[in-house]
Amino acid sequence: MEVVIRKFHKNDIKDAVLIWNQVVEDGVAFPQTESLDENQGTVFFEEQSYTGIAQDPETGEICGLYILHPNNVGRCGHICNASYAVKRDFRGRRIGEALVRHCLVTAKELDFRILQFNAVVRSNTAALSLYKKLGFVQLGVIPGGFRLKNGGYEDIIPHYRLL
Repeated sequence: MEVVIRKFHKNDIKDAVLIWNQVVEDGVAFPQTESLDENQGTVFFEEQSYTGIAQDPETGEICGLYILHPNNVGRCGHICNASYAVKRDFRGRRIGEALVRHCLVTAKELDFRILQFNAVVRSNTAALSLYKKLGFVQLGVIPGGFRLKNGGYEDIIPHYRLL
């Protein structure tokens, strides 16, 4: 599915919060445990270095998003981090790939030198496959580094890619 990816605007907040909260509620990818309300979401999405919104150009429906921000500060501030979320009804249509590709370009434009993912959950096979396809390097495995919604633990696999 082809999407247009653009910068977040305040009028996107209802859709952005819905999509973000779906991933949080799934409990298998994001570290957050609490859902965002619209006020929290506005602050959260606006404080990022960039929040990208994926939109279906035919219907105008917002179907995904990403956030991009520094992974650390100071001497490590050239390394960025990102998170991606696709609306449940749109998963499996390569929107995640479009978001990651857009993020790579945006990160470079913002003068970041490396994009790092701290916690790719081992069971997230779609993400692992995509990151391999796009040239990310796996850094190892952190056993039990992610606490699942059901209380179990899953390994995480940090990744990076030079920009």
